Amino acid sequence: MTMRWSIAVGLMLLVFCATDGQAQMVMSARTLIEAEQQHGSSGTSIEPASTPVPMLMSAHGAWQLMLHANVFVANTQQQAESERGRDAFFSTNWIMPMAQRKLGPGLLTVRAMFSFEPATVGGRNYPLLFQQGETAYGAPIVDGQHPHDFFMEVAALYDLPLSRNTLLSFYAAPVGDPAIGPTAYPHRQSASEDPVAALGHHQEDSTHIAFNVVTGGLTYRWVRVELSGFHGGEPDEHRWAFEPSPNGHDIDSVSTRLTVSPTPDVSGQYSIAHIHSPEALYPGEDQQRQTASVMYHHTFRAKAMPAMKSSMSGMDMGDMPGMDMGGVAPAPPKAVPAMNMVAEPTTDLATTFLWGRTRSLADNSKENSYLAEALLRFASKNYVWTRMENAGRSNELMLTPGSPLPVGFAEEPIGHVAAYTLGYDHDIRLGHIVAAPGAQVTVYRSPEALRSTYGSTPAGEVFFVRFRLR
Repeated sequence: MTMRWSIAVGLMLLVFCATDGQAQMVMSARTLIEAEQQHGSSGTSIEPASTPVPMLMSAHGAWQLMLHANVFVANTQQQAESERGRDAFFSTNWIMPMAQRKLGPGLLTVRAMFSFEPATVGGRNYPLLFQQGETAYGAPIVDGQHPHDFFMEVAALYDLPLSRNTLLSFYAAPVGDPAIGPTAYPHRQSASEDPVAALGHHQEDSTHIAFNVVTGGLTYRWVRVELSGFHGGEPDEHRWAFEPSPNGHDIDSVSTRLTVSPTPDVSGQYSIAHIHSPEALYPGEDQQRQTASVMYHHTFRAKAMPAMKSSMSGMDMGDMPGMDMGGVAPAPPKAVPAMNMVAEPTTDLATTFLWGRTRSLADNSKENSYLAEALLRFASKNYVWTRMENAGRSNELMLTPGSPLPVGFAEEPIGHVAAYTLGYDHDIRLGHIVAAPGAQVTVYRSPEALRSTYGSTPAGEVFFVRFRLR
């Protein structure tokens, strides 16, 4: 274990231990507007309102303070019928502190998200067969997933109720998540037990770390429309730095997203973006990206509602946007809908169906990726999940891993890779930290053009322990 690895793990554990005296909260919502005001994910993306959000909560004056975190410590074995198979020990992780308070007629939220992956992912990528996107040591990443930046998000949000059923929202972030795609894989419930990225990440939700993001949104009842401007260039390899982009920081890209949530258990979105020069290896090549998704969550059983802890006694829950505390907090004003604090589910199901497409505006080449994933929690402490993908791949996968891009190389689609994942883990509570040892297996189906390199059905296994604040 390197010194940087040790420092990063130590810092994460220090943050975890320092929060032990805070109050445990599992937040949920009943409407689209309530889910938006909760801001439990990155950017302004929305999961179904009924999705539980584990967090620790406290108060300081007029501010309500919240903390979310997720850490995987993992070993992967990627197996192919060639030298493409490799293994590694790594950690994927993020921690998200957030603070909210009333400000004027609305609600102000300030939020940051950090990841120690620049230290906990060695070689600037971890092994993942058929994955591609971004660079490591100046070469295109082949069969690997890049780490996230240390600064995943630094943002301020302001929600202004125009009526009980209408909400005007603003989002500004030097590092943040524009209105394109669904909730990104590190933060969505259906992928929350899977330690590795989706193969279709760069067609579906890779813009969840973008620079100089501004977003405006208008919600009426269960329909929301958003417009974002942002810098299109993806982060470079200097993952510890703030706003590292190889082509400046101008707001040069635009996206719009339509979100619908007709019931608390269902949400869907369609989004389209014009992204200026996203890939460092192909400067000047703009992309059009489209995504569409449907997400579902339902709680079948839940624990009994716990008694309020003494550490909650000093919190003015009325300062939250209509926090419904069963009569504990004052009734919210009609212009500010209520959020729920609910008992933690013991049996629930979360699913996502997702399509993403990128189209090069230079040569009109297209790559489509399709994903279906589901997570079932049962008997309170057990999780079983699956992820099924059909991901469009390019001829970059035919390059030797670690080699520079050849002069004159033209990227073009080469076929689709199918991937089928099944996994299981089990919660072990350690105070406000929940550890879950687990494993997952993925079987791939190679396209014809890549079978001589990978074989017909390569596979990958990941053994891990997941840590979460709750």
